[in-house]
Amino acid sequence: MDKDRNRSDIVADALEKLIFDGTFADGARLDEAQLAERFGVSRTPVREAFQRLAISGLVAQIPRRGVFVRQPGPVDLLEMFEVMAELEAVCVRLAATRISDAALDRLDEINAACNAAVGARDADRYFDENEAFHRALYRHSGNAFLEAECLRLHRRLRPFRRRQLHLRGRMAQSMAEHEAVVAALRDGDGARGAAAMRAHIAVQGEKFHHLMASLRTAAE
Repeated sequence: MDKDRNRSDIVADALEKLIFDGTFADGARLDEAQLAERFGVSRTPVREAFQRLAISGLVAQIPRRGVFVRQPGPVDLLEMFEVMAELEAVCVRLAATRISDAALDRLDEINAACNAAVGARDADRYFDENEAFHRALYRHSGNAFLEAECLRLHRRLRPFRRRQLHLRGRMAQSMAEHEAVVAALRDGDGARGAAAMRAHIAVQGEKFHHLMASLRTAAE
């Protein structure tokens, strides 16, 4: 069972990259049998990968027709990132008075791992550590409902948050934003921490322009 889940994650990650680099264009039909052969797995991990990609909106599963690549439009993405920025800002504001010293030390450890990934220019490793950072903040908000909502939307935006890290200079910028959030938490300053997190997640302005340009380049 665990092996199947690992295989499905590997297939899903590979499909994300193939969609973003233009190998599978918007509207392309994904053939389950061909992909199973391509990745050297049974059809089950491929089906599970399709389900994960459907959650993030990268594919549409149409009954009796198949699975098709579907890139969300710019308005969809902007609206989702706006909501994500506000939800995570609330997490940080609440965590400012609820997080423990041990949890803050753990955030420092995660940031150290993120920093090592920046030095190695390893976007995939940074992404994994970055996810641990954000999940910890959801948990330490002390609000289980808020945590669940953040995790749900985080899964939806996962491939696009990964894509951002491949933009020039984004990992180093993200690292500095992480450090600003933790500094505010150590000071118990919820308002400052919330503002730092909101700026970290929001993709308005130049950041959104660069993200959309990278998606257009892949599609072309």
